Amino acid sequence: MNPLTHLEEVQLLDTTLRDGEQMPGVSLTPADKLEIARELDAAGVHVIEAGSACTSEGEREGIRRVAREGLDATVTSFARGVRSDIDRALECDVDGVNLVVPASDRHVETKVGSSREAVVETTVELVEYATDHGLWVEVLGEDGSRADLDYLERLMRAGLDAGADRVCYCDTVGAAGPEHTAEVVSRLADLGPTSLHTHDDLGFGVTNVHAGLKAGADTVHGTVTGIGERAGNVAIEEVAIALDRCYDIDTVDIDRLYRLCRRVADVTGVVLPPNKAVCGANAFAHESGIHTDGTLKDGAMYEPYPPETVGRERRLVLGKHAGRAGVAAALAEHEIDVDEAELREIVSRVKELGDRGKRVTDADLLAMAEDVQGRERDRHVELVDLSASSGGNLPTASVRLRVGDEERVASGTGSGPVDAGLEAVRTALEAGSESGTRADGSERSESVAFELDSYHVDAITGGTDAVVTVAVDLSRGDRSVSVSASDADITRASVVAMVDALDRLSAVESNDDDDSVSDSAELPEQAE
Repeated sequence: MNPLTHLEEVQLLDTTLRDGEQMPGVSLTPADKLEIARELDAAGVHVIEAGSACTSEGEREGIRRVAREGLDATVTSFARGVRSDIDRALECDVDGVNLVVPASDRHVETKVGSSREAVVETTVELVEYATDHGLWVEVLGEDGSRADLDYLERLMRAGLDAGADRVCYCDTVGAAGPEHTAEVVSRLADLGPTSLHTHDDLGFGVTNVHAGLKAGADTVHGTVTGIGERAGNVAIEEVAIALDRCYDIDTVDIDRLYRLCRRVADVTGVVLPPNKAVCGANAFAHESGIHTDGTLKDGAMYEPYPPETVGRERRLVLGKHAGRAGVAAALAEHEIDVDEAELREIVSRVKELGDRGKRVTDADLLAMAEDVQGRERDRHVELVDLSASSGGNLPTASVRLRVGDEERVASGTGSGPVDAGLEAVRTALEAGSESGTRADGSERSESVAFELDSYHVDAITGGTDAVVTVAVDLSRGDRSVSVSASDADITRASVVAMVDALDRLSAVESNDDDDSVSDSAELPEQAE
């Protein structure tokens, strides 16, 4: 027992592939749907709404791929209150349907031009039809938060009596508060298993989920990172971490939440807000000197839970608020030893750069340390020459790199000149890759896959000859670097930043392993 609900586990129904895809600008291919579905299943999501089978043949192909993948999750299709939608879902081999019927008078009379009695009768017929064909059925009363409660209760009871497995409270436009949600859900939960489908238009998405669970619901609909129409759906990662940390209620494997969020962001192209709970870049980042010092002494000092809980790592950010402890820790991460005088000078330079409104990257910090200590940088990877062309149907680029004492030339193609340039870099770095055995007998591969954590472009001057700054964050395992480069040519700035990041990262790697490194990066799909 816990103060929220008697349940030890709350099930999650993910609708990223259906309701999330209805977000303007998001369109998922069948391959995209399958990729996200695999991640959802690996995280332990209980039900995956794979799409809306009535939409198109391409949509049905995506649903079929997910349904035939052999996932542990129950795979469903959205179905409107018409028999043909259920037939389309059956063609896709899904396990069940999320049958949506109008609940509020606005939807019953104005949207579909029907009556309450006719909707109840149709719902019963459709539930019986779906269950007769072996489908799991959930009945959703669309706009239920604005429906007449007595009628909504009658509609949902009819669905359950006809054989539906559960009913769902739908706050379709995010118009309800937690008190109203609790009142409605308590009535529905007395009828049978009840789900919650909330939106965040009033910022009450998670709050209404908690109110509904306390009132007797046992399943939550949501999307990864909260993508969806208007202000979006409730974010399943926020529901999962809040239930785990505050109420000791299981949902999914929370250590896979960040990986799941990153995958959805990459596939959909929806950028993660930096201040987003769980998955935002700043969720476990610290710049303030006081906060950084406290966090270094005790990780729980300024964090509600350890970043490893959701599959992340703590990050110390340097800027004008940075203090000695933060700068010293950042230098230590790069295995750079400094004395007190050197540290004071580096801190001063960090603050000076931050005061000018600049982002202090790892490359900036290392350059400062090299200058203060009078060291020359020993580059392992360096860009010698770059040419790129975006004319015709296939953007191409060629690069000449110096890797150690060797020069490598390679070309690449991509969705744009930036993508082509970075592909050429990857090809050049892979050209000399070899596999071997370390002295301790373990396998060594010189072709190392790096993760491009972020790619960001800012114009820092105006006009047609504007100078742009490209910032990239690159990581491998628990090592990461941030680098920026500026140029009037976005392709050159991008490639320079990537090569510099690879060089900085390989320099760190070489401190841990005497083997030479030839690196390949996971590249962004950047078409500009």
